[in-house]
This record gives sequence, structure tokens and C-alpha cells, in this order.
Amino acid sequence: MGVPAFFRWLSRKYPSIIVHCVEEKSKECNGVRIPVDTSKPNPNEVEFDNLYLDMNGIIHPCTHPEDKPAPKNEDEMMVAIFEYIDRLFNIIRPRRVLYMAIDGVAPRAKMNQQRSRRFRASKEGMELTEEKHRMREEVLQRGGYLPPEEIKERFDSNCITPGTEFMDNLAKCLRYYIADRLTNDPGWRTLSVFLSDASVPGEGEHKIMDFIRRQRAQPNHDPNTHHCLCGADADLIMLGLATHEPNFTIIREEFKPNKPKPCALCGQMGHEIKDCQGVAREKRGEHDEFADTVPVSEQEFIFIRLCVLREYLQRELTMASLPFPFNFERSVDDWVFMCFFVGNDFLPHLPSLEIREGAIDRLVSIYKDVVHRTGGYLTENGFVNLERVELIMQAVGVAEDNIFKKRKEDEENFKRRMKEKKKRLKTEQAPAFLPGGQFAPQALGGRDRPMAVQNARQTAFDMRMQGSRYQQNKNAAESLKAMLRNGSKDGAGCSDGVDRLGVKRKAEDSDSEPEPEDNVRLWEEGWKQRYYKTKFDVDETDDDFRKKVVKSYVEGLCWVLRYYYQGCASWKWYFPFHYAPFASDFKDIKDMFMEFEKGTKPFSPLEQLMGVFPAASGNFLPPTWRALMTDPDSSIIDFYPDDFAIDLNGKKYAWQGVALLPFVDERRLRASLEKMTTLLRRDAVQRACCGTQIPPELCHGTQGILYLDQEPILPDEPVESPVPMLRDIPSSRAVGIKFKDPQYEEGHVFKAVILPGAKIPSKVLKPGDWEKSSSGPWRPQLGFNPNRHQVHLDQSAFRALGHHVNSHQQGSGQHAHGPPHAGRHGGGQYSSAPPPSSYHQGNYRPPLRDHPPPFQPLSPHGLLPLTLRPQHGAQGWERAIQAQGSAYQQNLQRGRGGPGNYQQHPPSARNYGLPPPARRYNWS
Repeated sequence: MGVPAFFRWLSRKYPSIIVHCVEEKSKECNGVRIPVDTSKPNPNEVEFDNLYLDMNGIIHPCTHPEDKPAPKNEDEMMVAIFEYIDRLFNIIRPRRVLYMAIDGVAPRAKMNQQRSRRFRASKEGMELTEEKHRMREEVLQRGGYLPPEEIKERFDSNCITPGTEFMDNLAKCLRYYIADRLTNDPGWRTLSVFLSDASVPGEGEHKIMDFIRRQRAQPNHDPNTHHCLCGADADLIMLGLATHEPNFTIIREEFKPNKPKPCALCGQMGHEIKDCQGVAREKRGEHDEFADTVPVSEQEFIFIRLCVLREYLQRELTMASLPFPFNFERSVDDWVFMCFFVGNDFLPHLPSLEIREGAIDRLVSIYKDVVHRTGGYLTENGFVNLERVELIMQAVGVAEDNIFKKRKEDEENFKRRMKEKKKRLKTEQAPAFLPGGQFAPQALGGRDRPMAVQNARQTAFDMRMQGSRYQQNKNAAESLKAMLRNGSKDGAGCSDGVDRLGVKRKAEDSDSEPEPEDNVRLWEEGWKQRYYKTKFDVDETDDDFRKKVVKSYVEGLCWVLRYYYQGCASWKWYFPFHYAPFASDFKDIKDMFMEFEKGTKPFSPLEQLMGVFPAASGNFLPPTWRALMTDPDSSIIDFYPDDFAIDLNGKKYAWQGVALLPFVDERRLRASLEKMTTLLRRDAVQRACCGTQIPPELCHGTQGILYLDQEPILPDEPVESPVPMLRDIPSSRAVGIKFKDPQYEEGHVFKAVILPGAKIPSKVLKPGDWEKSSSGPWRPQLGFNPNRHQVHLDQSAFRALGHHVNSHQQGSGQHAHGPPHAGRHGGGQYSSAPPPSSYHQGNYRPPLRDHPPPFQPLSPHGLLPLTLRPQHGAQGWERAIQAQGSAYQQNLQRGRGGPGNYQQHPPSARNYGLPPPARRYNWS
């Protein structure tokens, strides 16, 4: 979702939705890596049924990472993607379904955003190349040292688009990866794996949602299925809420702001390219063996528990004295709808609503005030009641003038505080002749150790520069004193930009920073007239044009909500403006939208490439199509500008601005490409075959239609690896077939309700009065297990622990000072002791086969029967993670003998039998 600050706002407002992941690490024994047995219980004390991977969120960081060296070639990229999926699978350990969805051709409304991103990436890449060339010449002219330029082909991330050769190769590699894991990994043996590659139209996350919607409408669907969706986009939270599944969790990488990046010029850490001084790199290691390594820390993962978010929303949205019965599920849908006003991937946000200014809280407050007059909810099953939405918009419009004035006031206050802080820091700085950082003097008897020496040459250079600035300041002070003694006769003739030494002040030494020009000035009277004149080049009195913009925006709101709840209503609709109208413009919108055009079709992959690629990425297209981007006589040359303006639109950074690109005319594009289509090599005509309805017992209740694949993966047949560095599969135990989702009649409406038989998870949040309950003080739930008991040690246990710690610290100069400190020396973490009560077993879902097929060990020596202890990266969650590790150890002891010994679900939860024996179906 196009709201960069949405997740940050959500996690601060509803902090209990976040749970840090516990990850078990693999071990090494005699130089052989012992992989994690993912068939064992999940160390996070929860068992997930289905895992869904939004693959584009995995492909991008694996192919061009920001915090570590990039892969050298495409083969290394594929291996990095495989390892990333393995890590996620180890954390989640799904028991029924693994669904991998790669972005296919997107709806036209999304293609406009994709076009903006790809043109920006191309422009920023060229600007970075020019900046590097300019800075290199400056540094070398100053006598600095820079490593020789590497002639290396830059990876164009624009190739991660449907229709390119890279995406086709990725699909082949993933098919091999799935076959390998199904054959060799015990944790995969009972899974049904679905791969929706880039040849299937639709965004990855929406293909996943469509799969969930269609399975929910089937009679064999288990309403207590526990879903886990992997992705970093904020719209996944909205999509998860829109399913109305009671057990829905999102896993994503933990966001860590301001991560250090190496300089693009010299490759060293600690500065940006604009500050590069050309200092020689310090040797790393005795023989410089760490020359090409970048210090990175492994990215950690977090869970977002939507069931806890639903608890928060239930408290916030519950309303009394309504003229109609309160329905929490309907109010959740309204909350999702109102979040669209602060921005999404398909519509610009309203000018008066900013997520950082508490726009969602404002909307909720207005919603609760207005809903008594609306006579009902704003939405139902993905359809919008525009008459009621107009009441919300008019209430926001009344406050627009005050919102703009308050925004300007807050900005001025922020600038004033930053200016005062800068002055305060200057006065608190240590004398310039005192070194800082790793060479700073340390107080005698201090407990802090000095910093480790890192890049001493760069630090020494900074100290010399600081010393020269100190000498300049000293000379300036002496000159000022002499001038004052002489009466400062020439003091009035000094210009503002030059100091007493005749040296022009640097921009960063000035108190004021350049501000982006703002011609609209929303905080002043006449803001609406200036806005429409500046952004749309029309007069505010042009009511017809304003109604046209509002009508398009209303259509967009209806399209987006339908997209989230029912699927794509129109593949060709898009918002044809760069800017949104004001909330006060939403008048008489009841009849502005009727219905979308039926029977629209998505672009073909090559047509999408022509619609979103800049000319610089034309190498991914056939030569005859590529010429249309560069030939001056091309009928669509205006779609591919060499340069374009970026309107900051009140923002500070270019990436926050609006790229003013021309919109692609679909009819002109198709007409131009129609002439070239016959020149392309036609693919072989696919064989027509009839499908077979999948038995629900075959794939844990999943239903759909099966088709034969043209290049199937068959049991007991070899599978060749498309990546040379990976081994072939001599005898596959996987079956590769084509799958089609269950089909429904045109106009079918998927109900946005909790399904019958669904069990709502236990409450997690503190009691509503936020005080001590009658049963004692409230303790927050850490993790997924509501029955975890905290560990308490008596005095005898403290003495035993202290004795154990002392016996391991003899000769080290440390001493344990009694029970209260026994666990604080030598790493004695007493909270890792097993809890006194039994581990809650009600969530584990074991494999359904009585006799699982044998598997090929991942190492030549086989899998050793070791009890692996998870290694926890605890940062502020030590107690929770240690307790989770303890329960996990007990789980391992309960699971002796393999998955078959774990507790089975009651028959009511599984109303279908076991899968048929092997080779019951003839796949040949």
C-alpha cells in the first residue's frame, strides 16, 4: 500500500500485534552442515497450516540487496532466493499448503505506479552514474585515492517484470527447487505446493487473496485454518483483515531505519558519496582476506498478529446506542475502506489527510460521530454506499482549512526546535583538539571499554581536518579581537556570505536550509484556487472539471474496495490524474458511479513491458518493439520521455514527490503493437485437455481443477537442475501438474464474514479498564502461547545456580555475589529452565500420512538424531524467547520417534479421510 508510514504508525498505536520470531539455526558437525528438521514442532509455539509467499518481496532483496554485496550472476541470485525461502520455511513450518505467487500482469490502475517506479529507477541510475563520475574527478584532483573503476554490468532491476527472460528462468528454477525439497526435505513431505508464476495475470498478493477467497467458499474448507502471509507491503495487513479469517498472521523483516550503506565511490562505510575524501582503504585482516566483505547483521523477522489487531479495532470501533445492530465485521470493512483515503497503490491520498498527522484517528472519530446519521455501514462485501461516504467526506472538508494551518504551524515549530538543537549541540561540543570516537580519552577507573579500532586512516584524516578547522576558528577569533581593538572600522563592509577571512561559508554552516518552492500555500486563503491552477492548470471556478476529478476518484474508491474483497472488477480502469481532489469537493456523489465495464482483459506480458518500461530498459524487449521507444518517427514516442519533472508536492525528498509522466493511451499502444505482433516468433500452440476436479482429501481439503502439464515433473524420474552449481535430482518424489482455482458464476459475491464453525482465538490484550483485574495483576502475552507460565526459582535453586556459575568461572577473576546476582554473571540465564506446567499442545497439526515416504538426506552422512537447541537473537525479548526455547525443548522430548507421535486433531476438525496411497492416480 502506498503509505510508507502506515506500518510504523500501526505498530506504535497497537504495539501488542508485534511478536518477534524464534528461529532455529542449523548446526555443523565435523564440517558437515546438519539441516534443521522442519517436521518437528514450531519453536514459536504455534502451528501454521498455510504459508503464502509474495515472491516479489523476496526476489528484489535477493537480486540487488542494499546492505551486502550483490550476487555476481543470475545463478547466485537463484541460490539466494532458495536460501531465503528455506529460512522462511524453517520459521513458519506450514503443514498443509505452501503458495508462491509472483507478480503477473497487473491491472491498469497498478501499471501507472509501476511505470512511475521504473522510470524513476532509470533516471536515478543515470544520475548516480554522473554523480560518481563527477566526484571521482574531484577526489583525484585533490590527490585522493580511489580504487580503480570496475567494468561491471549493472543489474537492471526492471527485469523483474512479467514477460522478461529473467522471470521465465526464475519460474523454471523454482519448479526445480520445489521438486528438490519435496523429494529431500522431511518437512515438505505432506505439503501441497502451488506456484503461480509471472505468466498468470494479477499481483502476487491478490492472487493469494483470490485463492483464499475461493477456498473459503468451498464446502470442505476448514474455518480454523491458520494462515501466514509473508510480505513487507502495508496493504497485506488490509488484505488479511479483508479475509475475515480468525487466524491470520503476517511475517515480515524487522524494519531497522538508517542502516549503514557503503560509499558508492570508494566502497567504505561511514560516509556518503558526497562526503567521500578519497582516503585509502585500511587493510582488513592480516593478509587482507576480508577486503571484499561488508559488515552486516542477519535480518530478523517479526510476526504481525491480525487477531490481536482485531481485538484493538473491536475496542476502538464498538459503538453504543446505534439505530441498527452493531456488527464488528462490517465495522472492520469500513475501517479498511477509510484507510484508502490516506493513500494506496492506485489512488493519490487526499491533500488534507496525512498518516503522520493522525489522519486515520481523525477519520475514525468522524466515522463514529456520523455513523448514527448514516443509517448503516459504509461498505458491504466490497461494495460502497456512496451516500454515506459523502457524509464522512463533508465532515473532513469542514476541517480542511484548520488542518492545513495546523500543518504549517507544526512545520515551523519543528524547524525552530531543530535550529535550537543545532545551536545547543554546538555549544556542547568538546574542544577541537580533543580526539573523539575510537581515539577519545577514557576516564580512569571507568567501566566502559574503548571502542574497537575501525578504519583508522579515515578517523585520522577526520582529526586532521578537524584540527585545521580549529586553527581557522582560532585565527578568526584573533583577527576579530584585533579588529575590535582597532575600532572595527571596516566591519560594515563585509558581505553576508563571506566571513572575516574572506572564505565563503558552506551551506551546512548556514542556519537556514533551502526549502522546496511551494506555490500552492495551503495554509493561506485562496488555497483551493491555487491548487487547481497549479496542479491541474484550470480555474477553481471550473465546476465541470472538478466534478470530473471527483467522479474519477469515486470510481477509484469503488474499484479498490472491490479489488480487495471480490477481485479485479476491471482490468482497464485507472485514475487519470496525478493529484487528488479535496474532501470538500465530494458533493452529490451518490450517482457518480454505477458499474464497471464487463469482460475486460489484462495486457499481455509484452504489452505491459511496453507500458511500464523506459527506453533505457528496452533491451528486455524484442528489437522490433524496442524501436518504438527510441525512433523519433514512432507513433508512441511521447510515452517514453528522456527526462521528466518530479513535483515535490510539499515534500522534502524527490522519492516522495509525484513523477509527472504522460499516461499511456491503451488504444494507441495496442494499435502500434498490432503491426509488430506478426513479426514475433509464435510459441507452440498449447495442447487442449480437459480438467479433473481435485478430490478434497488429496490436498488437505483444497479444491480446484487439475490439468496435465506440458513438461511435467513425474515420480521416480530425474529432474535436471537449471542452476549449474546445484545438483540434479536423480529420482523425484514430486508430481508437477497444472491447477486452476474453483470457478464461480459471473457476479458471484464472496461474503466478508466469519465462517460458521470458526473459533475466535483467545484474548491477548489487557482488560478494558486498564487496571488490575480481580484475579491479580495483568501480564501481557508474549508470543503465541497463552498458557506459558513464568519461571520462578526458590533460594535453593539460586544457590545451586550460583555454585554452578562459580565453578565455571574459577581463575577468571569473576565472583558471584549471592542469589540475586547469580544469573547475571557468566551468562547464567535462569529463565531458560523448563516451565513447571506441561506445554499447551492444542495447536500442533501433524502430517496426515501414516507412513511418510523416505527422503534423501541433505548431507552425505545422513541426518544425525540430535536435539537441536534454537539460537535466539534476543534484543529486548530475552525472557520471552528463553521461555519459548524451554517449551520448545519439552516439545522435542514429547516428539520422540518422529511426527507420527504428536497429538492428532479431533475428528471434527478433519471431516475427510487420509490421502490415497502412492501411485493411485496415473499421471502419465
